[in-house]
Amino acid sequence: MLIKISVENYKSFDLKEELSMISSNRINDGPQNFVQIKNTKILNNAVVYGANASGKSNLVSLFSFIQMVLRNGLTVNCMNCFCKNRAENKTRESVFELQFSIGEEFYAYGFSAVLNLRKIKEEWLYKLNEDGGAAPLFTRDENNKPTLGDNINFSDEEENRFKVYSNDFSDESSLLFLAEMNHVKKFNNNSNLKFFHDVFNYLMNNIIVIDPYSGISGKNTYDNEQSINNISALINTFDTGVTSVRTRQISMEEINKSGAYRLLRSMIAELKDNMSKQSELPIIYRTGGDFIIINIDHDGNPDISTIILKHGTSPYEFSFNEESEGTRRLFDLLEIIMTVQSDNIFVVDELDRSLHPKLTEHLLKLFITNHEKDKNQLLFTTHDNAIMDYNLFRRDEIWFIERDGKNASKLYSLDRFKKLYDHKLSKAYLDGRYGAIPVFQQFAFSEGEES
Repeated sequence: MLIKISVENYKSFDLKEELSMISSNRINDGPQNFVQIKNTKILNNAVVYGANASGKSNLVSLFSFIQMVLRNGLTVNCMNCFCKNRAENKTRESVFELQFSIGEEFYAYGFSAVLNLRKIKEEWLYKLNEDGGAAPLFTRDENNKPTLGDNINFSDEEENRFKVYSNDFSDESSLLFLAEMNHVKKFNNNSNLKFFHDVFNYLMNNIIVIDPYSGISGKNTYDNEQSINNISALINTFDTGVTSVRTRQISMEEINKSGAYRLLRSMIAELKDNMSKQSELPIIYRTGGDFIIINIDHDGNPDISTIILKHGTSPYEFSFNEESEGTRRLFDLLEIIMTVQSDNIFVVDELDRSLHPKLTEHLLKLFITNHEKDKNQLLFTTHDNAIMDYNLFRRDEIWFIERDGKNASKLYSLDRFKKLYDHKLSKAYLDGRYGAIPVFQQFAFSEGEES
């Protein structure tokens, strides 16, 4: 579970900002809103409000950015991701850290880098103790090769292996060592170095980012008849007109005629390359009116399908691109409800985009009900102030983000404000009591000169 994310000098975030999922000790209500691991209470949800251009999407993209650097290192695309509010930020270190739990253990993983130079300065992984202490699992800085913490007891074979890996990596300035330790390197389940795999797999597979306009998913939501039946039953509860869903195979000839041809060919090639690895299949490609499910059979051939929708008693079937934007958006979000795996962090930008407020409320209630006994978390941004009044979220689960006088994004929780018993939260927010709303300037058209 996510415990805390912190960031510095990234896009609209200048100085260090944090979002914490630790339950406030000032709030006793809503015990169903947190999960207790040992003595630590971790919140299930975080709702983030803010004006347009306040930094909400940058907060969401932060999770994708960390995954991207783990996957590919610091690429050319990273060079302009520093905060451009001040000239000195171009050569200043950017810092990224995630604190999270895997099972009953707590970890902190992070790195710092000068993004414009594509240079990793430091990287670290700590095991956290509930008393506030921390034990290093590995650390690295730009002048030294990666080293293991002194508290790790490893065999002579493991020590020799790590030394080889560390020496080979010593000149890599744009790559992360955690990723390197997961590149064609295997550890058995009893290895004291297995934490490299556990942490990497968690960060790459259990953090699921859904943006407002497209999504690529590796979850197996559409790979069997029972799942399809569950999707039909679920989508039917939203009163969109869709009453059932089925899949239909499509040919390469149809794909060739679509605008997604080149991207799909690239994805199929990547899937074939990764068949020997533990990559999740199928992959779902969804953008605009396209909804394509790609699998690879045992012979390496692509198996491509799409979804077909039924509307009540209509004798006709409908393709995905015939549905409204709101209905398409719901299909992006069904995964957060239907997943049967625990310990996922769903990070959703503009969850309410194209949705009626009642659909948003229904979606959130389904998520909370379906996951009340597991460790799935939902962090999402929204403009829908009515969500504050649904009594679904505690005050420490509601966050705001706003720009300061220097255009830097600032994060803060509703819990820092005194509770107003005579005000609706949504009205108090729109009245400006909590900030994070647009501040308009006066404007007048210039009058033209008389001829």
